[in-house]
Amino acid sequence: MKFPLVRSLLATVLLAAGLAQAADENSVKKGLEGFLDAPAVESVKKTPYGGLYEVVLKSGELLYTDGNVSFIIDGSLIDAKTRKNVTQARMAQLMKIDFATLPLDQAIKQVRGNGKRVIASFEDPNCGYCKRLAKDLVNLKDATIYTFLYPILSPDSTEKSRNIWCAKDRAGAWNDWMTAGKAPAAAAGNCDTSVIDKNVALGQKIKVSGTPTIFTADGNRLPGAVPLAQLEQAMTQASGK
Repeated sequence: MKFPLVRSLLATVLLAAGLAQAADENSVKKGLEGFLDAPAVESVKKTPYGGLYEVVLKSGELLYTDGNVSFIIDGSLIDAKTRKNVTQARMAQLMKIDFATLPLDQAIKQVRGNGKRVIASFEDPNCGYCKRLAKDLVNLKDATIYTFLYPILSPDSTEKSRNIWCAKDRAGAWNDWMTAGKAPAAAAGNCDTSVIDKNVALGQKIKVSGTPTIFTADGNRLPGAVPLAQLEQAMTQASGK
């Protein structure tokens, strides 16, 4: 037996509920942007926790508020039943990228051993944490490392990045500077260094706000100079082994 009227009424109710939720999310967005005095909200989504709304800012930050934007929570939301850090898990999801879309020809490539495990890192040549990471990566086995020169600290960072990119042996020039402090030779006048500007634009697009930032092959992001053991674990997980 068919009930076209019931189905029609159900569809109407579901549509109304969807429109109401969209209206609520739009009002939250409008209210928070009014508070921030800027069009800073990327998305709004209702959570299953006490009527809270998740608000993702264009800067990559994550906030929580209620339907009236009467308060703002800037911190972690913990599920008391599962003890899961909901905010941390959501941030990891938001910061994930499609690794396959990275323009790897814009990076310095190094292959260690069989090169099966792959990572990409965004690094500034004058970043102390990047230098610490470079020394750790010397001991990384069976991996391919793509290093995107990402000079964001100073004009000297840009100059060194250009000189390293223009070196005959880019990987050698990078490692000499990062691990031994041997400055790269000045770039020749005819060397195309436009890739450096492209890397900066790329990093900004995928919200790389600090160096080093590492991406594993599954697109997960590891900010900072993570310990080698932690990096090894993440790489193994990304390779599915």
